[in-house]
Amino acid sequence: MTTNIQWAELARAAKAASEQAYAPYSKFPVGVAVQAKSGKIYSGCNVENASYGGTICAERNAIAAAVVAGEREFVGLMVYTPQEQLTPPCGICRQVIAEFFTPDSPVRSCNHLEQQQEWTLEQLLPSAFTPLFLANSKKF
Repeated sequence: MTTNIQWAELARAAKAASEQAYAPYSKFPVGVAVQAKSGKIYSGCNVENASYGGTICAERNAIAAAVVAGEREFVGLMVYTPQEQLTPPCGICRQVIAEFFTPDSPVRSCNHLEQQQEWTLEQLLPSAFTPLFLANSKKF
């Protein structure tokens, strides 16, 4: 097991995933790569739908691909967008990230200008609702 985050590889994989994005409505392609605690990297892109609620974000696609492969713990996440402004994950993606990452996990965004910004999950989603709330709840 490794926790050495391969940021350069995550950026490359996220950019490659963004090139496969299906974003005919927003014209906002997003690619994401996540690194599992095992060291393996998984990627995903956004897939939009004419029924907007059916759209799946890149973050959730990348995490789902890793879960299908048997992963449950992650150490880093990279978002790539070809935008001048660096883009963090949306709200629902932050909640899904909180399911599998720790509050101090780093989440980075990068773009075509090779700029990067980093946040911790705690900064993106303070006081996240996690499985611990369910495990520690009293059942009446």
